[in-house]
Amino acid sequence: MPAIPQISDAEWEVMKAVWDWGPLTAGQVVDRLAGERQWKPRTVKTLLNRLVRKGAVAMETDGRRYVYRAKVPRDAVIKRETRSFLSRVFDGAAAPAIVHFIEQGRLTPDEIRQLRETLDRESRS
Repeated sequence: MPAIPQISDAEWEVMKAVWDWGPLTAGQVVDRLAGERQWKPRTVKTLLNRLVRKGAVAMETDGRRYVYRAKVPRDAVIKRETRSFLSRVFDGAAAPAIVHFIEQGRLTPDEIRQLRETLDRESRS
């Protein structure tokens, strides 16, 4: 597996499109993001090229078009971003982060159930 690169917020939006619907051409990425972002096609192409240079996305030719597909799995990038966030904001400790999110967030009954199940499962391990 390639190294997991650091991805900016804008690059993250492009990655989500590629993960969810890829492989895609740059035009298809623009279309997928049209409802969320008003980026010009050139902006999307710039972001795709950055992701290619970082090794997060592969670019292949299909006739006269370039097709982009994810090279790194979403869960691996989420894990890297989570570790980075915990390190920067909570000195690497997960428990204070979880407590903070519970106290500040508005969890649905289903989210509370999922959290309880996860904590129960982890305490048995």
